[in-house]
Amino acid sequence: MNKYLRLKEELELIGSGKMKCFGNSMLPILKSGSLLTFTKSEIYEIGDIVFCKVRGRFIDAHKIVKTDKNKGYLIANNHGYENGWTKIIFGKAIACEYQNRLKELK
Repeated sequence: MNKYLRLKEELELIGSGKMKCFGNSMLPILKSGSLLTFTKSEIYEIGDIVFCKVRGRFIDAHKIVKTDKNKGYLIANNHGYENGWTKIIFGKAIACEYQNRLKELK
């Protein structure tokens, strides 16, 4: 089972989970190799960093930048690249651990 399916299952079963995220698309908010703690939520808002699926692909840590009643949530990285619209959000990041330092997220 890959890390995306494992986290998706943890969020569905217990409501929270952790996953390491790699890449520079969320700098300076998140650094590559950060361990994120995700929690399932009933409400997701603009600015939330989420684990979701866009056009059939898992997106492990990008932001909600717009919402629309019909389209759902517009997901983008921290540099303005838009992944697309989705209605499938598994959870949002609430904490980030990097080099033994804990940072609470919105």
